[in-house]
Amino acid sequence: MQTRNKMMDDISQLMTNAMGVAQGAREEAETAMKSLVDRFLADRDLVTREEFDAVRAIAQKAREENDALKARIEALEAK
Repeated sequence: MQTRNKMMDDISQLMTNAMGVAQGAREEAETAMKSLVDRFLADRDLVTREEFDAVRAIAQKAREENDALKARIEALEAK
């Protein structure tokens, strides 16, 4: 029959509690870092992917219209 050692039980309980505290500290640090990064990005003038794609499509259309008008002007000047 094995008897339980009070000192070993106390050390085991202390380690378990320390791991819980360390886990809580890690989660709190992650939350703080995420908040910091979110605030940093919010302060910048960044665009979403949808906004970027919309402006890119507008620029492409403008480029195509510009090329068409350029070809039309060259045709008129050739006459």
